[in-house]
Amino acid sequence: MNSIYDKLTTLDFVIVAGYLVALLIIGYVVSVKQRKKDETLFLAGNSLNWYSIGFNMWGTNVGPSSLLAFASIGYATGIVAGNFEWYAFVFLLLLAMVFAPRYIASKVSTMPEYMGKRYGDSTQNILAWYALVKILVSWLSLGLFSGGVLVRQILGIPMWQSVTVLVIFSGIFTFAGGLKAIAKVNVFQMILLIVVSLTLSYLGLQKVGGIEALAAKTPSNFWNLVRPSDDSHYPWPAILLGYPVAAVAFFCTDQSMVQSVLGAKNLEQGQLGVNFIGWLKVMALPLFILPGILCYALYPELGSNSDLAYMTMVTNLFPSGMNGLVICVMIAVLVGTIGSSLNALSTVFTNDIYVKKINPTATIKDQIRIGRLTIAAGCVFAILIAVAIDNIKGQNLFNIFQAVLGFLAPSLSVVFLLSVFWKRTTKKAVNATLSWGSAFSLFVGVLYLWIFPADKYPVWPHFLLISFYIFAVLLIAAVLISLTDKNPEVNVSDETDIPKTSKKVKLLFGLLGLTIFVLYLIFNFH
Repeated sequence: MNSIYDKLTTLDFVIVAGYLVALLIIGYVVSVKQRKKDETLFLAGNSLNWYSIGFNMWGTNVGPSSLLAFASIGYATGIVAGNFEWYAFVFLLLLAMVFAPRYIASKVSTMPEYMGKRYGDSTQNILAWYALVKILVSWLSLGLFSGGVLVRQILGIPMWQSVTVLVIFSGIFTFAGGLKAIAKVNVFQMILLIVVSLTLSYLGLQKVGGIEALAAKTPSNFWNLVRPSDDSHYPWPAILLGYPVAAVAFFCTDQSMVQSVLGAKNLEQGQLGVNFIGWLKVMALPLFILPGILCYALYPELGSNSDLAYMTMVTNLFPSGMNGLVICVMIAVLVGTIGSSLNALSTVFTNDIYVKKINPTATIKDQIRIGRLTIAAGCVFAILIAVAIDNIKGQNLFNIFQAVLGFLAPSLSVVFLLSVFWKRTTKKAVNATLSWGSAFSLFVGVLYLWIFPADKYPVWPHFLLISFYIFAVLLIAAVLISLTDKNPEVNVSDETDIPKTSKKVKLLFGLLGLTIFVLYLIFNFH
């Protein structure tokens, strides 16, 4: 058996079991209450205020995968992963100031619907299929894979067994109405996550002997956000050019991220919520990356197994009982992610594809049956993809995540940026980019990750740069298709009534931008 399992005490197991039972009971109670009320409550009836939007988006963005992956990259390369949290400010600003006002003005509830309003049914249809692939790969399979890594670390069982255990538990949980319950306990879980991680960083710093002792025990380049252009891990051109491609797709166009903003009481609350997640992201260094750096100083014997950094810190530094609590938080957040992904998957397939295209006269019973079948198929598919991802050799967890997102993102980023910033974009260009462009991008991704893996074929540029090059090719192609279109169908929606942004929102984004600018100065010119 492995060392993490050996260090768990009876108290840890009692806490985990108690937590799981409590979650199932909460799930059952919430589902019984929901049955007595109107079932369409899940859209939150445009009642969300800024802090629930911020926590919700952050909860969607930060899963156990972030804990494991950020600690892993902290162990391997230092604070450079902070770029993925702090540079996100630019794209959160873009969401709040440019995209959110347009989404709210057009009164849509999904991203395919927004594009459908502008370019018609065929665009909505392609985007719905694309959304299915994205949910399956980036949310469900990657979430399941990181959960599988976690369960494998704790119990020492093979990947396929650990992901199957997780899928079965998530299935039971979703069945017991656990999804609505997760929404209820999400804020509590995120606060618990913050407390657990800050405690871990504090105990680690105590053991190392303070910040100065830590700096002495780590390479000097561990504390630089901007790396030279020949850096093997994260050269600055890759982050500067490649990260925005994934970030626009993730923060500005991803249903799971944008949903909370669409459910806001009004535009200002939505924008303040996006601002709040920006401040939460500033905390990424002490919460997620520092434990990995501390692990490098305390347990250098991990070597290339940097994915074990977070759990190694937990089992070595936390007293009995606390370990169980950490595992509880991770399992609960995971089940929430997997459950909500399954839910999103069945909703998109049933509403946008089954009812709209296959069986327009479907009864509610038919829709529920198809929804359940979609969930079952999604589970099987996610297990297969998670096991396939496990076979990608020579990459750490964080890089796999960023690479997969980097290959899913280019066509989405091109289409949404063009349709907002260039009125001349035509339906033909949008549909070609979403269909052929996505196929090309995913083909390159499969070549890079599986067929000619980068560790065996070092001719590949950095995966973030590949993402940028694909984006550039698709952007040029879309512009050319639009310009040469003989009978251009351009967007028809009227956007004259876009709501104005308040002074308070502008001031808070200014402060956040200034804070991040100062952090970049501190961590590059020290």
